[in-house]
Amino acid sequence: MCDTSRLCATLATASGRTIFVSLLKVHDEMPILSAETSVYPENLLTDIAPLKTDEVRRWYGVYTMARQEKALARQLVSMEVPFYLPLVPKNNLIRGRKVQSQIPLFGCYVFVYGSEEERIKSLTTNRISTVLNVENQSQLTHDLQQVSTLIEVGAPLTLERRLTVGDPVCIKAGPMQGLEGEIVRRRGQTKLLVSVKMLQQGVSIEIDDFLLEPLH
Repeated sequence: MCDTSRLCATLATASGRTIFVSLLKVHDEMPILSAETSVYPENLLTDIAPLKTDEVRRWYGVYTMARQEKALARQLVSMEVPFYLPLVPKNNLIRGRKVQSQIPLFGCYVFVYGSEEERIKSLTTNRISTVLNVENQSQLTHDLQQVSTLIEVGAPLTLERRLTVGDPVCIKAGPMQGLEGEIVRRRGQTKLLVSVKMLQQGVSIEIDDFLLEPLH
């Protein structure tokens, strides 16, 4: 019998005997590279209340050297410095095969949530270009929690480099219920813009009008 995990072929030998030749099964699933740590600790965003003020830790917007976001994240994990690096999947062609990897949603940005001592410690990685002070801590917490929710539900995201003024709305049903944003329209399509105001950037998703209700 042939193993069910293999493909079998039969060959007739010169003596008339039939033998089985097993071939490795070819998997057509797309390979996925090892997942990078995007948030440390895992419960960072769920345990921070948007309006809560931490007397020790605060958010810092860290602008990294080019293509150093994930390398910095790995070092922050080893240093036990809390951070959030929004990552989204991207399909690449490597040696003729499609491979799925994870790329930073906001290029060169990592959000560090630490004390002054941890901020200084992060600078020793030599992967940081600039540390940006965040004036509105609760707003950034709220924005990052919304971005995290969109990534977790697998919504197809479009990076928006400039924020567009629109009607403030809230999603009233579905897995993204409660998310707030602004209505923008692109080529006749209705989109919900969820912004990270500190960066003056955001992400948008296509959404049906009937799922939205105005914020008063």
